[in-house]
This record gives sequence, C-alpha cells and structure tokens, in this order.
Amino acid sequence: MRSVVRVKLLPTPEQASALEATLRACNRAATYAAKIAFKEKTYGRDALQKLVYGDVKAMFGLSAQPAVRAVKKAVDAYTTLRANLKAGNLGKVGSKRWRNATGGPVAFRPEAAQPFDDRCLSWQTDARTVSIWTVDGRMKNVRYTGHPDQLKTLVEYRRGESDLVQVEGKWYLLATCEVPDVAVREPVGCIGVDRGIVNLATTSDGTNHQGRRLTRYRRWHAKKRTELQVKGTRSSVRRLARRSGKETRHATHVNHKIAKEIVSVAQRTGRGIAVEKLGGIRDRVRLRRDQRDKISSWPFHQLGQHLQYKARRAGVPFLEVDPAYTSQRCPRCGNTERANRPTRDTFCCRRCGLAGPADHVAGVNVRTRARSAWAFVNMPVPTPST
Repeated sequence: MRSVVRVKLLPTPEQASALEATLRACNRAATYAAKIAFKEKTYGRDALQKLVYGDVKAMFGLSAQPAVRAVKKAVDAYTTLRANLKAGNLGKVGSKRWRNATGGPVAFRPEAAQPFDDRCLSWQTDARTVSIWTVDGRMKNVRYTGHPDQLKTLVEYRRGESDLVQVEGKWYLLATCEVPDVAVREPVGCIGVDRGIVNLATTSDGTNHQGRRLTRYRRWHAKKRTELQVKGTRSSVRRLARRSGKETRHATHVNHKIAKEIVSVAQRTGRGIAVEKLGGIRDRVRLRRDQRDKISSWPFHQLGQHLQYKARRAGVPFLEVDPAYTSQRCPRCGNTERANRPTRDTFCCRRCGLAGPADHVAGVNVRTRARSAWAFVNMPVPTPST
C-alpha cells in the first residue's frame, strides 16, 4: 500500500533562501515547458524533452536531472488535465469552465510542489538530514524532524520520489513509502457507519460522533472571513492569507480522530467496517440555495477515505453498500416508507412500532447489508461434479 510521510525541514536562513530560489526556478521551467507543449501540440515526454531540454537548462539554471523532472512535471499536468476532461470533472464540452481549462497552457504557481528523485535528493536517516540539489549547488546536512511513527515508516519503506513543499514559510518533504499490505482477516461481524452533517458518523453500536462543534467552528470562520473581506485593507488581506486552510485542516483532524476510533474498535472486536456508497451524491440531490454551501463543505468523502486506508493498514475488512432507504427501512420487520422517519432525528416504524434515533437505525441497516454483501462475495465457488 502506498503511503505518504511528511517530514518538516529545519533549514538555516541561507538554506531556506536556496530552497526558495530552487522551487521558483523549477516551476518557471515547468511553466515554460508547458507553454511550448501547448504551442506545438506536443505532449509526449520524449518529444517534448527534445524540444525544450537545452532551453530549460540554459534559461533557468537547472542541471540535467532537474531539467528532466521539470519536463516530466509539465507532461504529467497535461495527462491529468486530459483525464479530468474525459471524466467530466471540468464541465461539459464548450462550457465556461471547460474553455478556461483548455484555452491556454498549463501554468504552475511559483511555490508549487516540486518532485525530486534519488539523483537529486538523498536521505541520511541516521543523522536525520537530507542532501538536496539547489540552483546554488548541492546542499548537504539539511535537518528534518517528524512524528516518531512516520520517521520509522520513512526508514523502512521509503521508495521513489519526494516532493519539496513550502507552506506558510515552512518547508516540508513528502516522501512516498510502499508499506506492505496486512492480510485481511475473516470478520465475525460488521460495524455499520452512517455519515451525515448533524452527526458526522453514527455506528450500529450506537456511538455518535456529533458535528455540532465542527459546524459552529465553520460558521465562526465564515463570519470572520466575511468581516475581513468587507474591510478590504492590506492588513485584513494578510490576516485572510494567514487563516487560509485553517478550517480545512481542523476538519481533516476531526475526521482522522473519528476514523481512528472506529477502526480501533473494529480491530479489537474482530469485525469489519461498512459505510454507504455515497459517490456522486451532489449530482443526485437537489438542494436549496441556503443548503449548498453546507453540503459542498461536508467532509463525508474524506471520512470514508480515512476509514478505508486506516482499515486497510490494520487488516480490517472494509465494504461500501447501497445507501438506498437505509434511514427509512425498519431493521426488524423490513417495512420501508418515508413516514417511518417523521423528523430528521427520529425513526418510528409504522408497521411494528420500532423507534429510535434515525442515524442509529441507518447504521444498523448498513451493517445488515454488509453482512449479506460479505457472505455473497466470499461464497465458495461450487466445484463441478465429475
């Protein structure tokens, strides 16, 4: 399983200056290569490299391997663009968003991440330093630090490229690690997880992870952003820049905590984890104008991703099941109708009278469907009789 380990660099002021100059030079070179590719309609790596390799080295002060990486970065950007166009992620053909994406060459931000392979970057894990190529020459003994667990993973499983990133004046390296898969065991049952907005996650065991605090936190950030945008001074712009990404990082942290707790319970009790398959929900559901912002910022997909990869690392089975009518179906008698859910928070079966929290009932239905799905997928194939 591929995993990414992030370590924080601790460069001196001189080293930080060289890293910044390198990052900007590499992104200027990649932007230049992307312009030539767009002009000449040449998007293959070998063909584009023949066109721009010499210019990239001479114009931007790159040595051989960083010049190759800059060309590869431009080629990969166009490959990603074509994949997004094919998948319809950039709107219909001819739409404004589609025209903006295809009307000009790809451009890279001056501080965009830059990949380095083992020819340009070497790790000294015992000393916790790296040696990295810069426009000022090879820079050695750049110290780094990180979480002990991640540093251990870095030592044992690092493979391939590492990306140099600058975030709010701080420097990081994102290292790709190939962690061996853990054998998935046979579960004795499943934990059904119902995801939502008011309650971020409710399990079939009755554990409820409420989203009230996260909603208040987001509302407070939205209010502060509005106040600073209305003010419009240079000081308010600087404060907006400092606050950028803070809300997203907090939501990610909350999702990590929820996923870690659910996976640990499943691992301890020998069960699997099941969630509703909610892909494309924004395209299927029609929303009022006042609901769109809340739904668009709802981190249900990220929570599902965290559950999936944490379960995989722990050897816990993970399933996605059909979400249809999970909050309207009675888990005892099977009666399914909209009237079974008189309010958002409550469930009451019109046939047998079973009542309880609606999200808990949905979690139980997800668990039931997961049992059937697991039994079907793992059904032994009958051998033909001789």
